[in-house]
Amino acid sequence: MTDQPPVLFDMDGVIVDSETYWHAFEEETLFPETLAGDHPDLDEVTGMNYREIYDYLETNYEPTITKTEFIELYNETATKIYGEQVALMDGFDALTDTLRDRGAKLAIVSSAPKSWIETTVDRFSLGPFDLVLSAEDIDAPGKPEPHIYEHAASEIDADPADCIVVEDSENGVTSASRAGAYVVGYRTGPNAETDLSLADVVVNGPEELRAELLD
Repeated sequence: MTDQPPVLFDMDGVIVDSETYWHAFEEETLFPETLAGDHPDLDEVTGMNYREIYDYLETNYEPTITKTEFIELYNETATKIYGEQVALMDGFDALTDTLRDRGAKLAIVSSAPKSWIETTVDRFSLGPFDLVLSAEDIDAPGKPEPHIYEHAASEIDADPADCIVVEDSENGVTSASRAGAYVVGYRTGPNAETDLSLADVVVNGPEELRAELLD
């Protein structure tokens, strides 16, 4: 067993390929049907908690529905995405098994509601994790603010600076970087053009991620 630092994984786009489905929903249904005028770039909202997405849109764009209606649309879509559509990222089970064997503490730290995370964990029989933390579990702003990663590190008795965070979104990378963690930007198809420049290192796909975390 080696002295392996804690590894904190975002869920969407890191553990499962859900960003593919969320992006399609937002571009093809959500934004056209709920916003008047301009639509945001996907990277503006990817990685944020959906309740805070509405607040962001209300400040910067022109929503045509209420926050309650907006949340209902997300929840209805999430049931299908996590319950039926998503697939586990290649090699994730093997990677976490190896990290556990090396004595690493592992966590899921996500903007998604706890119920969405639990659906994913149950469906793919993931775990055990030392912590599963949703943005809705903390009384503070979510990503891109640093609070969720600061809170996660505290929950596993670690300093954020001693943790490795794997994130695929600009908001997530910003959050982890502001918390002082070592940030691995995880690039796959859906985020090929996403600005991950605040990450300490950017890897392309599961093989590079495995090499980075285990080396």
